[in-house]
Amino acid sequence: MFRHILAAGAASLAIIAAVPAIADDHTASSAGAVVAPAIEYERWTLDNGLQVIAIRDASTGTVTTSMWYEVGSKSDPEGRGGFAHLFEHILSRKTLNMPYNLIYGLTADVGGTRNATTNADRTNYFEIVPAEYLEAMLWTHRERMAFPVIDQDVFDKERDVVKEELRQRVLAPPYGRFGSFVIPEAAYDVSPYRRPTIGSIEQLESAELDDARAFHQAYYGPDTATLIVAGNFEVADLRSLVDEYFADIPRRENPVEIAFDLDVPERTEPRSITATAPNVPLPLVGTVWKLPAITHPDAPALEVLDAIMSRGDNSRMAAALVRSGKAVQAIHQVGMQEEGGVLAQFAVINPQANIDEVRGILVAERERIRSEGVTEAEVAEAKNELLASALRSRETARGRAFELGEALLTTGDPSFPDKRLAAIAAVTAADVQRVAQTYYNPNARTDIVYTAGEDDPSAYANPYPMPTFKTLPDAVGEPLSVAAEDVRETVPGPGQRPQLEAARIVEQTLSNGIEVVAAQTGDVPLATMTVLVPGGSISDERAKAGVAQLTAQLADKGAGGLDETEIARRLESLGASFGATAGSKGAYFSLTAPVANMEEAGKVLATILTSADYPQAAFERERKRAIDGLAATLKDPGGIASMAVRPVLYGDSPFGTLPGGTQDSLAQITREDLVEHRRTYWHPERAQVIVSGGIAPEQAIELTQTLLGGWQGVGEPPVEIANPTGEAQPVRTVVIDMPDAGQAAVYAGMRAPSRTDGNYYAAELANAILGGGSSGRLFEEVRTKRSISYGAYSGVGADTLVASAQTQNSTADEVVQVFLDEFDRLGDEAIAQELLDKRRLYLGGNYARSLESSSGFNSIVAGLLFDGLEPAEAARYADRLAAVSPEAATQVAADYVGSEKATILIVGNAAEFLDDLKAIRPDVEVVDADALDLSTSALVAAAATGG
Repeated sequence: MFRHILAAGAASLAIIAAVPAIADDHTASSAGAVVAPAIEYERWTLDNGLQVIAIRDASTGTVTTSMWYEVGSKSDPEGRGGFAHLFEHILSRKTLNMPYNLIYGLTADVGGTRNATTNADRTNYFEIVPAEYLEAMLWTHRERMAFPVIDQDVFDKERDVVKEELRQRVLAPPYGRFGSFVIPEAAYDVSPYRRPTIGSIEQLESAELDDARAFHQAYYGPDTATLIVAGNFEVADLRSLVDEYFADIPRRENPVEIAFDLDVPERTEPRSITATAPNVPLPLVGTVWKLPAITHPDAPALEVLDAIMSRGDNSRMAAALVRSGKAVQAIHQVGMQEEGGVLAQFAVINPQANIDEVRGILVAERERIRSEGVTEAEVAEAKNELLASALRSRETARGRAFELGEALLTTGDPSFPDKRLAAIAAVTAADVQRVAQTYYNPNARTDIVYTAGEDDPSAYANPYPMPTFKTLPDAVGEPLSVAAEDVRETVPGPGQRPQLEAARIVEQTLSNGIEVVAAQTGDVPLATMTVLVPGGSISDERAKAGVAQLTAQLADKGAGGLDETEIARRLESLGASFGATAGSKGAYFSLTAPVANMEEAGKVLATILTSADYPQAAFERERKRAIDGLAATLKDPGGIASMAVRPVLYGDSPFGTLPGGTQDSLAQITREDLVEHRRTYWHPERAQVIVSGGIAPEQAIELTQTLLGGWQGVGEPPVEIANPTGEAQPVRTVVIDMPDAGQAAVYAGMRAPSRTDGNYYAAELANAILGGGSSGRLFEEVRTKRSISYGAYSGVGADTLVASAQTQNSTADEVVQVFLDEFDRLGDEAIAQELLDKRRLYLGGNYARSLESSSGFNSIVAGLLFDGLEPAEAARYADRLAAVSPEAATQVAADYVGSEKATILIVGNAAEFLDDLKAIRPDVEVVDADALDLSTSALVAAAATGG
């Protein structure tokens, strides 16, 4: 629900993901209003109550089938919190004609993907597959609706998986409990939203198999379902298939009422709570209030208020709290659902700031809107930001399907997304002040402090008794079992594949040396421009790791006479989003905007690229935020592991340098380091620009010439950095001991072919067999068979293959053994043609889906360019995979993969697994997390290591 809450885990930490720092100098803008095209659809209802919505898009080669059930965590039975989510896991596993997890093969093995999600109001099961497999996917939804197999095997496995998900997403991250447990307990009194969607370990463990059967019979049927199909198909054909597969499924025999009639008491006195949790690095302070349902007439004005307060860099809370240095992150959230919602305002406090001072600023900012109101310019900017966000979600057919589905299940109206945008466009400044006066009610608030300490839910318990929820009727009838193979229904085969032309890629080099790549990837009037320059983390000195990252991320803090306030104002008033970051090989600058506003937004991008000047005050503030962000990462086992794996696998080579740096290295960086890095590496003769989306290639090239054709570099262009990945490192087994870790993060890696190596595509296919998605062997062994992790995967990166998973501390050694066994299996066994063909389709499908959006296309082409490959390779991916023989894939696996080649890294509570790990790998290096030094491959001084 809370879009900016400090992210679980890892790698990138939402605490520093955005860099808001703008004051409220909201002067008028000449930007035109952003317009999002309406969602076009057809809708009909079967006699059994099943609603069907068709969104046809002949420009895509895929089809998205999604079945939405009007049952969410608000429907969890008494004493069974988290049950709707648990049942979501159960439903897809077995049916009368689908043995365990066949659904994964039916999607991944044809080049598709699938998943399911649960929130408070609904559960959604979806697949995105090549369009010719539409009938097969409809058949699977019939199976799951009418003939699910709910047995002890499925129940036990999926319950264990959900418990691992809870540990990984909620208990292990330092701020996980805040969003999942503290907020709902503080925000709601008698609402079913008070219970967390994921539940609790205790209530999950108390659930029984019969509960699952009763849940399905109570809530799952065509009369609670909506089927949404989006993509390339004929509507007449879809109508016929829907009748064939769903018309004969009866309504629920003994339906349980799904509607709620809540009598929500008004709060008349403020409350105050303090919640504590392990490993919280920085205190959090804030306030929550109740909100009405999403259909309330005040909802549009509340959304605009939310945007003015905290959306984008040019927001009031960012100016008052982040730019002032009082907070590391400032968050405001309006979350409205079918039965009500929550308004939240809070800040993650700078270690040098005072809780009471930050709380006072939060109060002052909301009272300022209540008493003084907002400007017309602020309202216009907020509207454009909200409308541009909708435009981005509608870029693909699947995006439109999900937007419509969410709206339908919370409002009952499939046209609500368009009505919502129209209502937002009509909001006035007076409306915003009115809702601020209404909902920032000081007598209806709950103040919260969240800080480090023991986990004690009683400390933040709501004074209202937890409501009593429904007890469901007992299940009736005999449970189903999977039919014998010789009598099972056959899965329908593929239909006719639509013929599509790949996007035409046009390349041109400007007179100043900039290489431009352009392609029209869609018709939605949205475009993305990505600029690449060399000088990523491989160019950083190890002692000043993070220079490239800070140089990119702080470039919009001042440039060409514009301060950060004006830069943010200009971009956000145009409905544009801008982001910059540095990877290993270079920096990326990405601008997405409505096509009509792209030139004006691009002028700001060009100013940033050519004239960033890094004001000292902004530099010091943002460097401090980055250091504080790392403090949060270092409290999360997954975060530590994702950082430590680089120096462990790459040693002292350039690739062993962390892009985000370390706390020590960031402290050594000066503003002058950033200025020098920009001067050295941001050179037009080494710059490359990618433009895609709903813009013609010729127009995109002309636009780039207008914006960047006059850019002249200083001095000679930078030279390539030789051998950045260095030599292969010795095989090691490293444990970073973190006694308070809620889970253990397990990584295993070894050398692999580089992206330009002739064996790369064979390695890609071998890795797909090993750990590619939910049909990979690691997922099958770790999650499906053993239920000891929420997921296990592997990937081929820069000259390495790395597998990873998170698990209970006590099963870390078991995950290691699975990894090693599967490495040996892949390296020793011949790869069959049938398996290779399936993995080819899996990889090709993922790739093709990415190319459908402007951001996905730019990301793929950017990776190719940084690897020294030509953009046309984006269209050759499937052909490259097709050229790999089973023998070639088998040989590459044998050459590169094996237990004896694998370095193991575990971050977790060593006391729970170290002895068992030593039985597998006797030579174990143990490093105390408090003594960790990520600037060196040793990870710590020798005196601090153990074994």
